[in-house]
Amino acid sequence: MSDDPKALLRRLFDRAVEVADPMQSLAAYLPPRPEGRVIVIGAGKASARMAEAVEAEWGPCEGLVITRYGYARPCEGIKIVEAAHPVPDAAGVDATARMLDLLRNLGEGDFVLALISGGASALLVQPAGNITLGEKQAVNQALLSSGAPIGQMNAVRKHLSRVKGGQLAAAAYPATMLALMISDVPGDDPAMIGSGPTVGDANTPADAAAILARYGIDAAPSVQAVLDGASAVLAPNDERLANVQNVIYAAPSQSLAAAAELARGAGMQVEILGDAIEGEARDVAAAHARTALNARAGMMPEDAPILLLSGGELTVTRRGDGIGGPNAEYALAQAIALDGAPGIHAIACDTDGVDGAAEVAGAIIGPDTLRGAATKGLDPAAALAQNDAHSFFAALGAQVVTGPTLTNVNDFRALLIRPPFARSS
Repeated sequence: MSDDPKALLRRLFDRAVEVADPMQSLAAYLPPRPEGRVIVIGAGKASARMAEAVEAEWGPCEGLVITRYGYARPCEGIKIVEAAHPVPDAAGVDATARMLDLLRNLGEGDFVLALISGGASALLVQPAGNITLGEKQAVNQALLSSGAPIGQMNAVRKHLSRVKGGQLAAAAYPATMLALMISDVPGDDPAMIGSGPTVGDANTPADAAAILARYGIDAAPSVQAVLDGASAVLAPNDERLANVQNVIYAAPSQSLAAAAELARGAGMQVEILGDAIEGEARDVAAAHARTALNARAGMMPEDAPILLLSGGELTVTRRGDGIGGPNAEYALAQAIALDGAPGIHAIACDTDGVDGAAEVAGAIIGPDTLRGAATKGLDPAAALAQNDAHSFFAALGAQVVTGPTLTNVNDFRALLIRPPFARSS
Protein backbone atom coordinates (compact mmCIF):
# COMPACT_ATOMS: atom_id res chain seq x y z
CA MET A 1 0.00 0.00 0.00
CA SER A 2 1.26 3.48 -0.83
CA ASP A 3 3.12 5.44 1.88
CA ASP A 4 1.43 8.63 0.63
CA PRO A 5 -1.30 9.28 3.23
CA LYS A 6 -3.75 10.73 0.71
CA ALA A 7 -3.26 7.85 -1.71
CA LEU A 8 -3.69 5.45 1.20
CA LEU A 9 -6.98 7.04 2.25
CA ARG A 10 -8.24 6.88 -1.33
CA ARG A 11 -7.39 3.17 -1.50
CA LEU A 12 -9.37 2.54 1.67
CA PHE A 13 -12.37 4.34 0.20
CA ASP A 14 -12.05 2.38 -3.05
CA ARG A 15 -12.00 -0.86 -1.07
CA ALA A 16 -15.16 0.13 0.82
CA VAL A 17 -16.92 0.73 -2.50
CA GLU A 18 -15.55 -2.42 -4.09
CA VAL A 19 -17.00 -4.84 -1.54
CA ALA A 20 -20.47 -3.28 -1.96
CA ASP A 21 -20.48 -3.69 -5.76
CA PRO A 22 -23.54 -5.81 -6.62
CA MET A 23 -21.53 -7.75 -9.20
CA GLN A 24 -19.29 -8.89 -6.34
CA SER A 25 -21.87 -9.44 -3.62
CA LEU A 26 -25.44 -10.01 -4.82
CA ALA A 27 -25.24 -13.50 -6.36
CA ALA A 28 -24.77 -15.21 -2.97
CA TYR A 29 -28.23 -13.99 -1.90
CA LEU A 30 -30.13 -15.10 -5.01
CA PRO A 31 -32.14 -18.31 -4.81
CA PRO A 32 -32.29 -20.62 -7.83
CA ARG A 33 -34.48 -19.03 -10.48
CA PRO A 34 -38.09 -19.87 -9.60
CA GLU A 35 -40.34 -21.78 -11.96
CA GLY A 36 -43.14 -19.84 -13.61
CA ARG A 37 -43.36 -16.13 -14.22
CA VAL A 38 -40.53 -14.06 -12.73
CA ILE A 39 -40.58 -10.25 -12.70
CA VAL A 40 -37.66 -8.10 -11.58
CA ILE A 41 -38.36 -4.57 -10.38
CA GLY A 42 -36.23 -2.06 -8.55
CA ALA A 43 -35.19 1.49 -7.88
CA GLY A 44 -32.13 3.28 -6.59
CA LYS A 45 -28.68 4.39 -7.61
CA ALA A 46 -27.44 0.79 -7.50
CA SER A 47 -30.53 -0.84 -8.98
CA ALA A 48 -29.29 -1.11 -12.59
CA ARG A 49 -26.06 -2.72 -11.41
CA MET A 50 -28.12 -5.05 -9.22
CA ALA A 51 -30.24 -5.98 -12.24
CA GLU A 52 -27.09 -6.64 -14.24
CA ALA A 53 -25.89 -8.97 -11.47
CA VAL A 54 -29.25 -10.80 -11.46
CA GLU A 55 -29.16 -11.45 -15.20
CA ALA A 56 -25.56 -12.64 -14.89
CA GLU A 57 -26.94 -15.44 -12.68
CA TRP A 58 -30.46 -16.00 -13.97
CA GLY A 59 -30.20 -14.96 -17.60
CA PRO A 60 -32.58 -12.48 -19.26
CA CYS A 61 -35.57 -11.53 -17.08
CA GLU A 62 -38.80 -9.63 -17.50
CA GLY A 63 -38.83 -6.45 -15.50
CA LEU A 64 -38.07 -2.76 -15.01
CA VAL A 65 -35.78 -0.83 -12.69
CA ILE A 66 -35.36 2.91 -12.25
CA THR A 67 -31.95 4.41 -11.63
CA ARG A 68 -30.32 7.83 -11.59
CA TYR A 69 -29.35 9.56 -14.82
CA GLY A 70 -25.96 8.23 -15.89
CA TYR A 71 -26.25 5.03 -13.83
CA ALA A 72 -27.77 2.68 -16.42
CA ARG A 73 -26.22 -0.73 -17.09
CA PRO A 74 -26.69 -3.16 -19.98
CA CYS A 75 -29.39 -5.78 -19.40
CA GLU A 76 -30.92 -8.20 -21.89
CA GLY A 77 -34.46 -8.45 -20.56
CA ILE A 78 -34.89 -6.01 -17.69
CA LYS A 79 -35.74 -2.50 -18.88
CA ILE A 80 -33.49 0.16 -17.36
CA VAL A 81 -35.04 3.62 -17.02
CA GLU A 82 -33.15 6.70 -15.85
CA ALA A 83 -34.75 9.49 -13.85
CA ALA A 84 -33.79 12.39 -11.61
CA HIS A 85 -32.24 12.28 -8.15
CA PRO A 86 -32.37 13.76 -5.50
CA VAL A 87 -35.39 15.76 -6.69
CA PRO A 88 -37.87 13.60 -8.70
CA ASP A 89 -38.95 14.35 -12.26
CA ALA A 90 -41.55 13.32 -14.82
CA ALA A 91 -39.41 10.43 -16.06
CA GLY A 92 -39.61 8.90 -12.59
CA VAL A 93 -43.38 9.35 -12.51
CA ASP A 94 -43.80 7.64 -15.88
CA ALA A 95 -41.43 4.78 -15.05
CA THR A 96 -43.14 4.13 -11.71
CA ALA A 97 -46.52 3.95 -13.45
CA ARG A 98 -45.08 1.40 -15.87
CA MET A 99 -43.73 -0.62 -12.94
CA LEU A 100 -47.14 -0.70 -11.27
CA ASP A 101 -48.70 -1.85 -14.55
CA LEU A 102 -46.18 -4.68 -14.65
CA LEU A 103 -47.29 -5.85 -11.20
CA ARG A 104 -51.00 -5.67 -11.87
CA ASN A 105 -52.97 -8.95 -11.80
CA LEU A 106 -50.15 -11.20 -10.57
CA GLY A 107 -51.11 -14.52 -8.98
CA GLU A 108 -49.90 -16.72 -6.14
CA GLY A 109 -47.63 -18.69 -8.47
CA ASP A 110 -45.76 -15.61 -9.67
CA PHE A 111 -42.45 -14.40 -8.24
CA VAL A 112 -41.24 -10.81 -7.92
CA LEU A 113 -37.63 -9.89 -7.18
CA ALA A 114 -37.36 -6.31 -5.92
CA LEU A 115 -33.96 -4.59 -5.99
CA ILE A 116 -33.90 -1.59 -3.67
CA SER A 117 -31.01 0.75 -2.89
CA GLY A 118 -30.48 4.30 -1.73
CA GLY A 119 -32.02 6.86 -4.06
CA ALA A 120 -35.24 4.91 -4.50
CA SER A 121 -37.15 7.56 -2.55
CA ALA A 122 -36.65 10.08 -5.34
CA LEU A 123 -36.82 7.62 -8.24
CA LEU A 124 -40.07 5.85 -7.29
CA VAL A 125 -42.60 8.62 -7.83
CA GLN A 126 -46.39 8.41 -7.65
CA PRO A 127 -47.72 11.38 -5.66
CA ALA A 128 -50.66 10.62 -3.38
CA GLY A 129 -54.03 12.32 -3.58
CA ASN A 130 -54.05 15.41 -5.80
CA ILE A 131 -50.41 16.32 -5.16
CA THR A 132 -48.73 17.47 -8.36
CA LEU A 133 -45.19 16.61 -9.34
CA GLY A 134 -44.21 20.25 -8.78
CA GLU A 135 -45.62 20.19 -5.25
CA LYS A 136 -43.84 16.91 -4.53
CA GLN A 137 -40.60 18.40 -5.83
CA ALA A 138 -41.00 21.44 -3.60
CA VAL A 139 -41.46 19.32 -0.47
CA ASN A 140 -38.51 17.15 -1.42
CA GLN A 141 -36.25 20.15 -2.00
CA ALA A 142 -37.32 21.75 1.27
CA LEU A 143 -36.58 18.57 3.20
CA LEU A 144 -33.14 18.26 1.59
CA SER A 145 -32.29 21.82 2.65
CA SER A 146 -33.76 21.58 6.15
CA GLY A 147 -31.09 19.53 7.91
CA ALA A 148 -33.65 16.85 8.78
CA PRO A 149 -32.15 13.37 9.23
CA ILE A 150 -32.94 10.79 6.56
CA GLY A 151 -35.39 8.88 8.76
CA GLN A 152 -37.60 11.94 9.16
CA MET A 153 -37.37 12.84 5.48
CA ASN A 154 -38.44 9.34 4.50
CA ALA A 155 -41.30 9.35 7.02
CA VAL A 156 -42.76 12.33 5.16
CA ARG A 157 -42.08 10.89 1.71
CA LYS A 158 -43.97 7.69 2.54
CA HIS A 159 -47.21 9.48 3.30
CA LEU A 160 -47.06 11.58 0.14
CA SER A 161 -46.70 8.53 -2.12
CA ARG A 162 -48.69 5.69 -3.64
CA VAL A 163 -45.70 3.32 -3.73
CA LYS A 164 -43.67 3.82 -0.56
CA GLY A 165 -44.30 2.35 2.88
CA GLY A 166 -45.13 -1.14 1.60
CA GLN A 167 -47.44 0.01 -1.17
CA LEU A 168 -45.23 -1.31 -3.99
CA ALA A 169 -45.32 -4.78 -2.43
CA ALA A 170 -49.09 -4.52 -2.01
CA ALA A 171 -49.38 -3.90 -5.76
CA ALA A 172 -47.80 -7.31 -6.39
CA TYR A 173 -49.92 -9.24 -3.87
CA PRO A 174 -50.56 -12.22 -3.78
CA ALA A 175 -47.33 -12.98 -5.67
CA THR A 176 -44.29 -14.04 -3.68
CA MET A 177 -41.71 -11.26 -3.35
CA LEU A 178 -38.05 -11.25 -2.37
CA ALA A 179 -36.62 -7.76 -1.82
CA LEU A 180 -32.83 -7.54 -1.87
CA MET A 181 -31.57 -4.27 -0.43
CA ILE A 182 -28.39 -2.27 -0.16
CA SER A 183 -28.61 -0.18 3.00
CA ASP A 184 -27.72 3.50 2.89
CA VAL A 185 -29.46 4.46 6.14
CA PRO A 186 -28.13 4.64 9.69
CA GLY A 187 -29.25 1.57 11.60
CA ASP A 188 -30.01 -0.45 8.44
CA ASP A 189 -33.77 -0.33 8.96
CA PRO A 190 -35.43 -1.89 5.86
CA ALA A 191 -38.42 0.43 6.34
CA MET A 192 -36.14 3.43 5.76
CA ILE A 193 -34.19 2.20 2.71
CA GLY A 194 -35.73 3.99 -0.26
CA SER A 195 -38.67 4.88 2.04
CA GLY A 196 -39.55 1.20 2.38
CA PRO A 197 -41.55 0.40 -0.77
CA THR A 198 -41.77 -3.25 0.32
CA VAL A 199 -41.95 -2.69 4.10
CA GLY A 200 -44.84 -1.61 6.32
CA ASP A 201 -44.59 1.29 8.76
CA ALA A 202 -46.51 2.27 11.89
CA ASN A 203 -45.91 6.03 11.43
CA THR A 204 -49.00 8.11 10.68
CA PRO A 205 -49.79 11.08 8.44
CA ALA A 206 -49.93 13.17 11.62
CA ASP A 207 -46.33 12.17 12.34
CA ALA A 208 -45.33 13.35 8.87
CA ALA A 209 -47.19 16.65 9.33
CA ALA A 210 -45.38 17.20 12.62
CA ILE A 211 -42.01 16.77 10.89
CA LEU A 212 -42.88 19.39 8.29
CA ALA A 213 -43.94 21.76 11.05
CA ARG A 214 -40.75 21.10 13.03
CA TYR A 215 -38.59 22.25 10.13
CA GLY A 216 -40.83 25.14 9.11
CA ILE A 217 -41.83 23.63 5.77
CA ASP A 218 -45.09 25.04 4.43
CA ALA A 219 -47.18 22.36 2.75
CA ALA A 220 -49.34 23.02 -0.29
CA PRO A 221 -53.09 22.49 0.28
CA SER A 222 -52.95 19.20 -1.65
CA VAL A 223 -50.13 17.97 0.60
CA GLN A 224 -52.00 19.02 3.71
CA ALA A 225 -55.14 17.27 2.46
CA VAL A 226 -53.23 13.98 2.15
CA LEU A 227 -51.73 14.36 5.61
CA ASP A 228 -55.16 15.16 7.05
CA GLY A 229 -56.62 11.96 5.58
CA ALA A 230 -56.33 8.26 6.28
CA SER A 231 -52.93 6.62 5.85
CA ALA A 232 -52.27 4.59 2.70
CA VAL A 233 -49.00 3.30 4.16
CA LEU A 234 -49.30 -0.36 5.11
CA ALA A 235 -49.05 -1.46 8.72
CA PRO A 236 -46.21 -3.92 9.35
CA ASN A 237 -48.71 -6.77 9.89
CA ASP A 238 -50.80 -6.05 6.80
CA GLU A 239 -51.75 -9.32 5.07
CA ARG A 240 -50.54 -7.96 1.72
CA LEU A 241 -46.99 -8.11 3.11
CA ALA A 242 -47.28 -11.73 4.22
CA ASN A 243 -45.57 -13.06 1.08
CA VAL A 244 -42.67 -10.58 1.20
CA GLN A 245 -39.15 -11.34 2.43
CA ASN A 246 -36.87 -8.33 2.89
CA VAL A 247 -33.11 -9.01 2.95
CA ILE A 248 -30.34 -6.45 3.44
CA TYR A 249 -27.35 -8.00 1.76
CA ALA A 250 -24.92 -5.05 1.73
CA ALA A 251 -24.52 -2.43 4.43
CA PRO A 252 -22.09 0.25 5.65
CA SER A 253 -20.68 -2.01 8.37
CA GLN A 254 -19.37 -4.46 5.77
CA SER A 255 -17.58 -1.74 3.83
CA LEU A 256 -16.02 -0.27 6.97
CA ALA A 257 -14.88 -3.74 8.01
CA ALA A 258 -13.23 -4.29 4.62
CA ALA A 259 -11.40 -0.97 4.86
CA ALA A 260 -10.36 -1.79 8.42
CA GLU A 261 -8.94 -5.15 7.36
CA LEU A 262 -6.90 -3.48 4.63
CA ALA A 263 -5.60 -0.87 7.07
CA ARG A 264 -4.65 -3.43 9.72
CA GLY A 265 -2.75 -5.33 7.07
CA ALA A 266 -0.75 -2.16 6.50
CA GLY A 267 0.14 -1.96 10.18
CA MET A 268 -2.41 0.53 11.41
CA GLN A 269 -4.33 0.55 14.65
CA VAL A 270 -7.99 0.84 13.64
CA GLU A 271 -10.97 2.15 15.56
CA ILE A 272 -14.47 2.19 14.05
CA LEU A 273 -16.36 5.10 15.56
CA GLY A 274 -19.68 3.82 14.23
CA ASP A 275 -21.45 2.91 11.00
CA ALA A 276 -24.68 4.81 11.76
CA ILE A 277 -23.52 8.29 12.73
CA GLU A 278 -26.00 11.09 12.09
CA GLY A 279 -25.92 14.81 12.75
CA GLU A 280 -24.99 18.16 11.25
CA ALA A 281 -21.87 17.61 9.13
CA ARG A 282 -19.88 20.52 10.56
CA ASP A 283 -20.65 19.50 14.15
CA VAL A 284 -19.63 15.87 13.65
CA ALA A 285 -16.47 17.04 11.87
CA ALA A 286 -15.46 19.21 14.80
CA ALA A 287 -16.06 16.36 17.25
CA HIS A 288 -13.99 13.93 15.16
CA ALA A 289 -11.21 16.52 14.86
CA ARG A 290 -11.03 16.77 18.65
CA THR A 291 -10.82 13.00 18.89
CA ALA A 292 -7.97 12.94 16.36
CA LEU A 293 -6.06 15.74 18.10
CA ASN A 294 -6.39 14.02 21.46
CA ALA A 295 -5.22 10.73 19.98
CA ARG A 296 -2.12 12.28 18.42
CA ALA A 297 -1.25 14.15 21.61
CA GLY A 298 -0.80 10.80 23.34
CA MET A 299 1.24 9.12 20.60
CA MET A 300 4.96 8.31 20.70
CA PRO A 301 7.17 8.28 17.59
CA GLU A 302 7.36 4.49 17.60
CA ASP A 303 3.58 4.03 17.73
CA ALA A 304 1.61 2.62 14.83
CA PRO A 305 -0.57 5.05 12.86
CA ILE A 306 -4.17 5.26 14.05
CA LEU A 307 -7.11 5.09 11.66
CA LEU A 308 -10.55 6.29 12.73
CA LEU A 309 -13.34 5.01 10.49
CA SER A 310 -17.00 6.01 10.47
CA GLY A 311 -20.11 5.80 8.34
CA GLY A 312 -23.74 6.85 8.46
CA GLU A 313 -25.47 9.85 6.94
CA LEU A 314 -24.74 13.41 7.92
CA THR A 315 -26.94 16.37 7.06
CA VAL A 316 -26.46 19.98 6.04
CA THR A 317 -28.75 22.83 6.99
CA ARG A 318 -28.64 25.23 4.06
CA ARG A 319 -27.44 28.64 5.19
CA GLY A 320 -25.89 29.90 1.95
CA ASP A 321 -26.17 29.44 -1.79
CA GLY A 322 -22.92 27.59 -2.48
CA ILE A 323 -22.28 24.17 -4.00
CA GLY A 324 -21.87 21.64 -1.22
CA GLY A 325 -22.77 18.30 0.26
CA PRO A 326 -22.45 16.65 3.67
CA ASN A 327 -19.13 14.94 2.98
CA ALA A 328 -17.42 17.99 1.51
CA GLU A 329 -18.83 20.15 4.31
CA TYR A 330 -17.55 17.64 6.88
CA ALA A 331 -14.09 17.75 5.30
CA LEU A 332 -14.03 21.56 5.19
CA ALA A 333 -15.23 21.94 8.78
CA GLN A 334 -12.69 19.36 9.87
CA ALA A 335 -9.83 21.13 8.12
CA ILE A 336 -10.81 24.32 9.95
CA ALA A 337 -11.02 22.51 13.29
CA LEU A 338 -7.65 20.77 12.80
CA ASP A 339 -6.05 24.09 11.79
CA GLY A 340 -3.11 22.49 9.99
CA ALA A 341 -2.26 20.06 12.79
CA PRO A 342 0.64 17.88 11.62
CA GLY A 343 0.26 14.20 10.94
CA ILE A 344 -3.52 14.16 10.43
CA HIS A 345 -5.17 13.46 7.06
CA ALA A 346 -8.80 12.63 6.32
CA ILE A 347 -11.18 11.59 3.58
CA ALA A 348 -14.95 11.98 3.50
CA CYS A 349 -16.91 10.60 0.55
CA ASP A 350 -20.32 9.24 -0.37
CA THR A 351 -19.95 5.69 -1.65
CA ASP A 352 -22.36 6.36 -4.53
CA GLY A 353 -20.00 8.98 -5.96
CA VAL A 354 -22.47 11.83 -5.43
CA ASP A 355 -22.20 14.18 -2.46
CA GLY A 356 -25.34 16.28 -2.21
CA ALA A 357 -26.36 17.08 -5.77
CA ALA A 358 -22.79 17.40 -7.07
CA GLU A 359 -21.13 14.80 -9.27
CA VAL A 360 -18.32 14.60 -6.72
CA ALA A 361 -17.88 11.91 -4.06
CA GLY A 362 -16.20 14.13 -1.49
CA ALA A 363 -12.77 15.46 -0.55
CA ILE A 364 -9.41 14.70 1.05
CA ILE A 365 -7.72 17.02 3.55
CA GLY A 366 -4.36 17.18 5.28
CA PRO A 367 -2.04 19.52 7.16
CA ASP A 368 -1.47 21.44 3.92
CA THR A 369 -5.17 22.18 3.21
CA LEU A 370 -5.40 25.56 4.91
CA ARG A 371 -1.94 26.61 3.70
CA GLY A 372 -2.98 25.80 0.16
CA ALA A 373 -6.18 27.76 0.61
CA ALA A 374 -4.27 30.81 1.83
CA THR A 375 -1.94 30.60 -1.17
CA LYS A 376 -4.94 30.70 -3.50
CA GLY A 377 -6.72 33.45 -1.59
CA LEU A 378 -9.51 31.16 -0.41
CA ASP A 379 -11.39 31.79 2.83
CA PRO A 380 -12.36 28.46 4.44
CA ALA A 381 -14.71 30.03 6.99
CA ALA A 382 -16.54 31.99 4.31
CA ALA A 383 -16.88 28.86 2.15
CA LEU A 384 -18.34 26.98 5.11
CA ALA A 385 -20.76 29.80 5.88
CA GLN A 386 -22.02 29.70 2.29
CA ASN A 387 -22.23 25.87 2.14
CA ASP A 388 -19.70 26.12 -0.69
CA ALA A 389 -17.37 23.26 0.21
CA HIS A 390 -17.30 21.71 -3.27
CA SER A 391 -16.15 24.98 -4.85
CA PHE A 392 -13.48 25.30 -2.14
CA PHE A 393 -12.03 21.84 -2.75
CA ALA A 394 -12.33 22.18 -6.53
CA ALA A 395 -10.07 25.23 -6.35
CA LEU A 396 -7.56 23.21 -4.31
CA GLY A 397 -7.71 20.13 -6.54
CA ALA A 398 -8.68 18.10 -3.47
CA GLN A 399 -11.97 16.65 -4.64
CA VAL A 400 -12.57 12.92 -4.97
CA VAL A 401 -14.32 12.26 -8.27
CA THR A 402 -15.27 8.66 -9.04
CA GLY A 403 -18.14 8.88 -11.49
CA PRO A 404 -21.04 6.48 -10.86
CA THR A 405 -19.88 3.77 -8.47
CA LEU A 406 -23.10 1.77 -9.06
CA THR A 407 -23.53 1.07 -5.37
CA ASN A 408 -24.53 3.04 -2.28
CA VAL A 409 -23.72 2.25 1.36
CA ASN A 410 -23.66 5.92 2.29
CA ASP A 411 -20.88 7.98 3.82
CA PHE A 412 -17.32 6.75 4.26
CA ARG A 413 -15.04 8.77 6.50
CA ALA A 414 -11.48 7.98 7.56
CA LEU A 415 -9.05 9.94 9.73
CA LEU A 416 -5.42 8.88 9.50
CA ILE A 417 -3.31 9.96 12.48
CA ARG A 418 0.45 9.54 12.19
CA PRO A 419 2.72 9.72 15.23
CA PRO A 420 5.13 12.63 15.78
CA PHE A 421 8.11 12.64 13.44
CA ALA A 422 6.59 9.92 11.27
CA ARG A 423 7.62 10.05 7.64
CA SER A 424 5.31 12.09 5.32
CA SER A 425 3.56 13.61 8.31
